[in-house]
Amino acid sequence: MVPIAFLLILLPCSVYTNSVHANLDDMREEYPWEFDPPPRPAIPDLESPDKKIYEDDDDDLTEDRRDVHRRSMYDYGEVLHKSILFYEAQRSGPLPADNRVSWRGDSALYDCGLYGENLTGGYYDAGDHVKFGFPMAYTTTVLTWGLLRYKDAYEAAGELDNMYSTIKWATDYFIKAHPSPNELYMQVGDGAIDHSYWIRPEDMEMPRPPSIVNPSNPGSDVAGETAAALAAASMVFQGVDDAYSTELLTHATDLYKLANNYRGIYSSEYYTSKSYGDELAWAAAWIFYATGDLAWKAEAESMHTTYIDSEGVPWSFSWGTKNAGVNLLMFEITRNSTYAKKLKKFLNGWLPENDFPHTPLGLAFRSDWGPLRFAAATAMLSLFAADSGIRAIRYKDWGKQQIDYMLGDSGRSFVVGFGVNPPQSPHHRASSCTEVKCGSVALNSADVNPNVLQGALVGGPDIQDNYIDNRKDYVKNEVACDYNAAFQSAVAALLHMELPVV
Repeated sequence: MVPIAFLLILLPCSVYTNSVHANLDDMREEYPWEFDPPPRPAIPDLESPDKKIYEDDDDDLTEDRRDVHRRSMYDYGEVLHKSILFYEAQRSGPLPADNRVSWRGDSALYDCGLYGENLTGGYYDAGDHVKFGFPMAYTTTVLTWGLLRYKDAYEAAGELDNMYSTIKWATDYFIKAHPSPNELYMQVGDGAIDHSYWIRPEDMEMPRPPSIVNPSNPGSDVAGETAAALAAASMVFQGVDDAYSTELLTHATDLYKLANNYRGIYSSEYYTSKSYGDELAWAAAWIFYATGDLAWKAEAESMHTTYIDSEGVPWSFSWGTKNAGVNLLMFEITRNSTYAKKLKKFLNGWLPENDFPHTPLGLAFRSDWGPLRFAAATAMLSLFAADSGIRAIRYKDWGKQQIDYMLGDSGRSFVVGFGVNPPQSPHHRASSCTEVKCGSVALNSADVNPNVLQGALVGGPDIQDNYIDNRKDYVKNEVACDYNAAFQSAVAALLHMELPVV
């Protein structure tokens, strides 16, 4: 017999997920797309396409960052403000009393685990309403990295407290999603079901099943990335909330053990990585950074030797491939030039003088699908590297060029609510809907989105710089938490570089 208490725990989830379809049939979509999207990029082959090795002089590791203390034509502080508002628009669960996004309300209040665990909170992934733990953890790690390096930029923008809240909204959720040392809920919601409806998150009633990583269903990639996120965040909250910082680090080390002891790749139709070794090296490096424990240094070096050294030049830095980030982080921690040389092989490969494809107006073009996210991620690494003395002049120039392209150097802004001619119809359900107008009517409307999704970076143009602001074109107009993460941290780096040296 099932205990009554157990049934009571499950009741809210059961009531919520079974009271479906009656009110949602008119929101079901057949997606009458008016264009033929390109196929999603294949899982990167890390041995190609960058087999050429780009070498240069090794004497740049002590190069000083040149004098860049001048005002840009763009207000980087405003960009940080708006990007943080984008994350606030992506919040799931009960919203705080100081919610600044007027068109968002409480949603997904009954998200729960297999045994009734409370899984409310966290961030919706993109323009849909699934909570994918893997890219959410990557987003958190990368945003936190930018905050750790450039706290002064957030202070200058008046956004430090809001940034703490942005990080904590994710880490509070990860704590809930890690109810025991060997369990991690890495997804809430079903993509196939969720993508069948064009609906506001506040109106959802469809099933939102949880997915779990545990010893019998391993996911070293997602568990490792979540460990990295929590370890990085533990550093942010040192001196702000020491008890919370300690709690985050405890979860991080437990998750690393889960990832390392029960190895395997988490399988998902939407976010599947090729390997988990880069996440193990990434997580170990972040835990070493957070603790200063030499045992974790040895662990990070071992994982680097096993999984990073054995790979070629990576295709990108993204939610699924951390190799280049590991090299930069390890150089940042240890100042060992070996890591810098490996990083330079990746970054040099993106430069136009090394024949990397760039659009006529200067965007480094990695993929038809969301090219701005890839360029932003590499720009972030190039700016971080430049500020650490690695090819400081060239990497800073190129990284700034990429970000400024997105802000307006291309002739238009690709950031919603910012600059000249910004996107007005991103592929985003909540932004496109009102309480009375949603479903096919909202999706197919020729009007711009009624709610401004401030700060969202869209997918971007084609290789000829052509862009159409059409919410149904999800290749060019999709937005996502991981798109904004490296972009925001790159902007923080640029603002930092404008501040007076003290």
